[in-house]
Amino acid sequence: MAGKFEVYQDRSGKYRFRLKAGNGEVVASGEAYETKASAKEGCEAVKRASDGASVVEVES
Repeated sequence: MAGKFEVYQDRSGKYRFRLKAGNGEVVASGEAYETKASAKEGCEAVKRASDGASVVEVES
């Protein structure tokens, strides 16, 4: 089963999104947005940014 983005309204009335894996586990979440449309655009931005993104190790 594929993952999905969920857009929801938090307790303070702001809109957020979370990315859930196929097993239902939350694997990423977004910041608070003023509008539902902005939260949906945040989902699209994550999709665009992750397409073909590489995984790199960062050492401290």
